[in-house]
Amino acid sequence: MTAAQPQKQTSVVSIGDDGVLNHEITSELAELWIDRDLSWLEFNERVLAEALDKRTPLLERAKFLAIFTSNLDEFFMKRIAVLRPSLTPHREKLLHELNVRLIPTLEKQAACFREEIIPGLASHGVFLRHWEELTEAQKNEANTFFDKQVSPALTPLLINTGESFPFLSNLSTSLVFPLDDDASGGQRSYARVKVPADLKHWVSLKEDLGPDNLLYVRLHEIIRENLTKLYAGMKVGPTTIVRLTQDAEVEEEDNGSGNVLDQVREQVRKRRYEPVVRLEFGGNPDPAIRDLLRSHFQLLPADVYEASGELDYTTLFELGVIDKSGIRDTPWNPVVPPALRQDHADIFSAIREGDVFVHHPYESFEGSVERFIKEAANDPQTVAVKMTVYRVGDDTPFVKSLIHAAEAGKQVACVIELKARFDEERNVHWAKELRAAGAHVTFGVKGLKTHGKSALVVRKEADGLKAYAHVGTGNYHVKTARLYADCGLLTCDPAITTDVVLLFHFLTGHAHGPYCHSLLVAPSSMRTRFLAMVKRETDLRERGRIIAKMNQLEDPELIEALIEAARAGVSIDLIVRGFCCLKPIENIRIRSIIGRFLEHSRIYYFGAGQPLGEGEFFIGSADWMFRNLSKRIEVATPVKASGAKQRLWEILEICLKDKRQAWMLGNDGRYARDEAADDPGVHRLLMDLASR
Repeated sequence: MTAAQPQKQTSVVSIGDDGVLNHEITSELAELWIDRDLSWLEFNERVLAEALDKRTPLLERAKFLAIFTSNLDEFFMKRIAVLRPSLTPHREKLLHELNVRLIPTLEKQAACFREEIIPGLASHGVFLRHWEELTEAQKNEANTFFDKQVSPALTPLLINTGESFPFLSNLSTSLVFPLDDDASGGQRSYARVKVPADLKHWVSLKEDLGPDNLLYVRLHEIIRENLTKLYAGMKVGPTTIVRLTQDAEVEEEDNGSGNVLDQVREQVRKRRYEPVVRLEFGGNPDPAIRDLLRSHFQLLPADVYEASGELDYTTLFELGVIDKSGIRDTPWNPVVPPALRQDHADIFSAIREGDVFVHHPYESFEGSVERFIKEAANDPQTVAVKMTVYRVGDDTPFVKSLIHAAEAGKQVACVIELKARFDEERNVHWAKELRAAGAHVTFGVKGLKTHGKSALVVRKEADGLKAYAHVGTGNYHVKTARLYADCGLLTCDPAITTDVVLLFHFLTGHAHGPYCHSLLVAPSSMRTRFLAMVKRETDLRERGRIIAKMNQLEDPELIEALIEAARAGVSIDLIVRGFCCLKPIENIRIRSIIGRFLEHSRIYYFGAGQPLGEGEFFIGSADWMFRNLSKRIEVATPVKASGAKQRLWEILEICLKDKRQAWMLGNDGRYARDEAADDPGVHRLLMDLASR
């Protein structure tokens, strides 16, 4: 009688930020799997570490405290709402673990601000004061400011626990307090005053200050001290400060109108009324108010947080305007890429001389990508301009250039992703503006978000029509281009531009395909081609080499392929800024880089058996996540020019050698870095290189 063969065991992993994907994986992979939400919290702890790091300038530390809170807000809006319904034992355990991990980091954040940032700024003449710390003259100044600049913007409301319960908007901060009215026999009620989101939450005062000193007081404290002016003749009790977070996952419904703009506007409207997923209270809240709000919003005790410090650290972004040396990073002015500094008649002649690789924010976005579209709009030889739009910001020069091109009679096509979360209203606005100017505006392929970053310019030249393209890793957004580390390729290589032409035919004409040979396009070919390249390295065994830089790693199929490659002897380095669902094993090293700029570029290198740095390089918009490879339109381009490949290899080498900003992932799923390293760091090195 022979022993039974062990069966291949499987485990179910839930992933995806738009719902749940059930992907069967081997029990072997399950042992190496890191939950994406726990990994995300670990990422945000690395962000907080920048605020705790005394090597970081004081105002930059304050900025990282704000980023930590902003990230956490988005996490609750996107992820808690996905996990909360249909609580399975696994999800209950996960939510408990999330809370256990989160509470200590919130305490660290509060202690850092209270014990280090506030005293540190004071030593440089920047004072962040509570009301009780103000002089009488400063209090009078603040009261006058309230009367003239705050009171008209307030709407005091009584809280009625029935149908007329006042509306509390997402991420809003409110003061809630009891009211006693002697005229009505001492009857107690409760009132709410919202701290206006459109006003500065740190108010600058001038009285009783020495030369070159600055003083700020919290807006909500000014309002608190002036509440009696809003309720004359009534007794105002102790105030409780509260902030709430709503679910951002609006269920999509097809209303049958066929009007995508109307449907998106309706989803944005519905988001205002989504369930509350978190209540945050300032220290020592009134128990009656706490219970009243928790009951009204039908929350569990675990959904309620009591802050020991500030309630909303995102207000610290306001301090970024302070101009004092020694407490902030030295300003950086991006340089014009070398290939575009030469005396060319136009940018197109520069691109004809060879592919132009650009690396932002070290190299100027304005002097390269923005210039590319602007010159095309003004160029009499241009016959067509086409772009994808995911996030472009408010005062965007790209839309202005496209409108100018359309008004000049050029063919303009813009593929706008209306469902770029939290940018829906802005994108709807630009869609209407472009259509009014005569541009062709489409909204991509139904069921797939258009996340690829591509632009196409077609010119009439002496030998016929010639196409020029830009493929990048980041959005066409001039503000984030100064904050995010991204790269892009400007090219007129027919092998690439022919594919970009086919891509836009697919996006605007909704044909099958696109059948691209050079570009990797999701969901049609990208996953298959990436897996094939990993398999090729696997077959090379010890001669194989993979370096992949991305924002997140979560796709089970690619992770399984990487594990197989590593066990065959392939050397693999993964540079993953955000969450990473894979634990390192032999031959796989995983690091995360956090610092002055947000590492947003996606760079993929496959050695192909060539000497180091001479294999295949790709840059593009996609992370190795299930949603990117299967549920979105993503684009990655090969980088073939030797100079551009050398630049990419240089970037990867700097990232892999860094000891200042790099965090190494351990086998236990936790990250660590060398706190004593005097390495200048990735961003400083790349700024120095760009300057030289």
